[in-house]
Amino acid sequence: MTTHIGMIIFPGMTALDFGGPLEVFGRMPDTQVHVLAKSMDPVKTDLGFLQLPTLRLSEAPKLDLLFIGGGPGTTTLMEDAEVVDFLRTRAPDARWITSVCTGALVLGAAGLLRGYRASTHWAAMGVLPWFGATAVEERVVVDRNRITGGGVTAGIDFGLVVAGILRGEDVARKTQLVLEYDPAPPFQSGSPRTAAPELVQSVRDQLGAGTQARLATAERVATRNGWPRPAP
Repeated sequence: MTTHIGMIIFPGMTALDFGGPLEVFGRMPDTQVHVLAKSMDPVKTDLGFLQLPTLRLSEAPKLDLLFIGGGPGTTTLMEDAEVVDFLRTRAPDARWITSVCTGALVLGAAGLLRGYRASTHWAAMGVLPWFGATAVEERVVVDRNRITGGGVTAGIDFGLVVAGILRGEDVARKTQLVLEYDPAPPFQSGSPRTAAPELVQSVRDQLGAGTQARLATAERVATRNGWPRPAP
């Protein structure tokens, strides 16, 4: 039986949040990937490149797996009624509800992470509690039928975890080999846990305005839905 995967794209998305999982999903047997957007217009990523959808949200078939990646555009998306309603209404029929990077914040805004452990980009961890989620600093977090990945490059790890769950470890291992996914970063600065403190602070400052905007948006969404404020 074919597994139908719906991957939502949106203006201001980070291409690798989408592309990493797509590289894995597209190689899974008996799988059809649907690239979904609000319209059929090309979607501009955060770096200005274009990604084409294959279907409008309104045209999506029944989906076994829902996916949304992250990027600066998720700040607006948390209050996008069409996207949030799509996730909320499609979630009960989906076997798996998933995200990478700040895509988790959109799932949270749809009420889909309340009571779940979840990951997101390290700079956005403080936003998840506004949505009743427990933030976990791991590359991939599986909690029942929610699978969430960390920031950007974690999307490949996320995709392989999903492949292992849906198609078995042998398929996931073969896919990893086909992709030659054998990370050997030239610098040990890919996480706040390994980067020098002054480097971490520099990047926090660089991302600070976006982080504050996400927190403000999350507070509005939580207040609108009557969700309790997170514990200090």
